[in-house]
Amino acid sequence: MTEQASGADGSQEQRSVLVIIPTFNERENLPLIVARLRAAVPDAHALVVDDGSPDGTGAIADSLAEADERVHVLHRTEKAGLGAAYIAGFRWALERGYGVVVEMDADGSHAPEQLPRLLGRIEAGADLVLGSRYVPGGSVVNWPKRREVLSRGGNIYSRLALGVKLNDITGGYRAYRREVLEALPLDAVASQGYCFQVDLAWRSVQQGFTVVEVPITFTEREIGESKMSGGIVREALLLVTKWGVRNRVNALRGRR
Repeated sequence: MTEQASGADGSQEQRSVLVIIPTFNERENLPLIVARLRAAVPDAHALVVDDGSPDGTGAIADSLAEADERVHVLHRTEKAGLGAAYIAGFRWALERGYGVVVEMDADGSHAPEQLPRLLGRIEAGADLVLGSRYVPGGSVVNWPKRREVLSRGGNIYSRLALGVKLNDITGGYRAYRREVLEALPLDAVASQGYCFQVDLAWRSVQQGFTVVEVPITFTEREIGESKMSGGIVREALLLVTKWGVRNRVNALRGRR
């Protein structure tokens, strides 16, 4: 796979916040979410990571970058999964000296207006801040009941299997201090859907970073189709089970 970036230069000066927005066929949603982000946190930069969208999303991203020096684009030539897109974005951010890196969906499910909550906890000393649907004050809007039950069940199972005290470890709206991403073995992180989010949060906890949750309202997309599939859910279930068993075996060995 080849990657090509457009936007501002890659100087190494320490910058502030970069919001990574992965896209695949999001031509209608992308201008809306970028405009909301720029209004909500004007000083933040945005990096659109487009996986060769056949609907022309990449060209729209380029137009946004040409009109705004705080918008950047990373073009990838094929759809390789959410995790792979984020990892490419993480590397781009670290190479250019950003201090805080944010994950945000392009479809409007993550409200840019709530980003100051996440950034506020980073400023207060947290290393990783998770936007949580399942803490007091958090909620979901317009989700089918079946999907909400699946999401809540997946989080409960992950919490029990991995022994972590996080209520929304599968959520994809989060902010990382750069030191967290520098410390994690990004090449070894599971690359798909739920697995990617669970893996990164769990590794952060294991490495002793301060991980906190803040309430968010998650709103189901109004335009386009969800990228979540049954295969991604099954993969998450299998991997979380594997990680949980391995963690318990290692803990038992350490006690002997």
